[in-house]
Amino acid sequence: MDSILITPKNYEEMQLITGIFNKMKIKSRVFSDEEKEDLGLALLMNESDRAKKVSREEIFEILG
Repeated sequence: MDSILITPKNYEEMQLITGIFNKMKIKSRVFSDEEKEDLGLALLMNESDRAKKVSREEIFEILG
């Protein structure tokens, strides 16, 4: 099943929305800013090109 991501404007709006979901018996989860960043990073990692290899020399050259 697809999902819906909702970003409330403030804490009170979040409480109202989660309360409505609870009354309707709809599963919901509140994510912290750090968890959202982790999810975004995980998506980027999944989309990365793992076939391309970079040599150690290239990495150390970039790092200085």
